[in-house]
Amino acid sequence: MPSPQSLSEPDRRVVAAWAAECAERVLGLFEAEAPSDDRPRDAIARARAFSRGELDAAGEIRRRFVAGRAAHAVSSPAAVAAARAAAQAAGVAHMGAHALGAAAYAANAARLAAPDQPEAVQDEVSWQLERLTEETRSVLRKLPPVGEDSAGPLGAGLLASGRLGSIIREIQAALSEPGA
Repeated sequence: MPSPQSLSEPDRRVVAAWAAECAERVLGLFEAEAPSDDRPRDAIARARAFSRGELDAAGEIRRRFVAGRAAHAVSSPAAVAAARAAAQAAGVAHMGAHALGAAAYAANAARLAAPDQPEAVQDEVSWQLERLTEETRSVLRKLPPVGEDSAGPLGAGLLASGRLGSIIREIQAALSEPGA
């Protein structure tokens, strides 16, 4: 039985576009430090192409770690988080829960880029939530609450703990609100 974090391929295609949008919003933080490294930008473009049905899941699963390796090419925490947001967006082809990872890393990148602005995470999460279509909201609601299913990225690992876990909990709480 596959993990509920996987989602069906049609559902992964729905959330991939939103994940790409979240990651692209902070991409400039990475590119400011590594302007000639196109791995995160390429990952975001591939996530969008996957969402449109132009790329197959198997091919994207094999390439999902490329953008993550770009995080080692930069030194600022905000740029690292931006690269990881792109990597998470690319990972949606493999497992739908990575869409929440892309959003969380993007919000964290915004926080790291503006340490004197305590509202940076909330502003970024609000922006992300505003871009959700009803279909995307519906698909994201299918994911188990962060930390409750160990068979995937929302399990007991990095996305479930610390700042990233808090951000994902905030997003999931907003998704479960009436009228959301």
